[in-house]
Amino acid sequence: MKLLRVGPAGAERPALLDGDGVLRDLSALVPDIDGALLADDAALALVRTVAASPGELPVLDAEGGLRTGPPLSGIGKVACIGLNYHDHARETGAAIPQEPILFMKAPDTVVGPYDSVLVPRDSEKTDWEVELAVVIGRTARYLSSHEEALAAVAGYAVSNDVSERAFQLERGGQWDKGKNCETFNPLGPWLVTADEVADPQALGLRLWVNGELRQDGTTAEQIFPVAEVVRYLSHFMTLRPGDVINTGTPAGVAMGFPEPKPYLRAGDVVELEIDGLGRQRSALRAA
Repeated sequence: MKLLRVGPAGAERPALLDGDGVLRDLSALVPDIDGALLADDAALALVRTVAASPGELPVLDAEGGLRTGPPLSGIGKVACIGLNYHDHARETGAAIPQEPILFMKAPDTVVGPYDSVLVPRDSEKTDWEVELAVVIGRTARYLSSHEEALAAVAGYAVSNDVSERAFQLERGGQWDKGKNCETFNPLGPWLVTADEVADPQALGLRLWVNGELRQDGTTAEQIFPVAEVVRYLSHFMTLRPGDVINTGTPAGVAMGFPEPKPYLRAGDVVELEIDGLGRQRSALRAA
């Protein structure tokens, strides 16, 4: 299923993109797309049954300026994996990590897939990162196998792990300064349930800036695959329904370019997509 949330920020309602690409209202069936829904097998089964024959669901006007919000509400935490692609490590001259590199983003960095991204005040090095986001569907702690890890995954989404590299790397402390600026995690358009993603290690990821292709990678390049990332994280934190994991970015970020590096500025437009998971478009403006 392709689940999403539409409407004004803070007042989104749950929706479904049916097999014919028609946007349909789910608000009579479920209150929201959130961790509670993802953990409720009966509610998900009901949505799945209706999705198979969605004719009774009200149609929403996707062409009438209806905003698409983040496809998930009530996110508990956003855990992120750094340097998780072989090609990205090569372009930045970084050593291949022996264990996943973990940092966190605040849930309030998450915005819709077509919302504006704000370039922070005093920013000189705002960068893009197309990433596969993993959405957790059941509580996971101390998982012992990759099979258990994948069983804990409710679905996947497109994520842009926007980063301010000077804040991240040149201002002291941890990476969090450059990762938690307002609007720094566009997510969506859809939450695609795990049953529609046959192999999370066989997905193409692409990103354009002002129409120019900058990233063109594949999750096959991940150093630590999705199953290992979920298993590993469950030994350091409890993963709960509605948590999000950003699993790293392939080569092609601005930081990896020769000088002058093409960092983002107000007025730029970033578009990104992942096979089967949809496409984002964010215009940048000054904070």
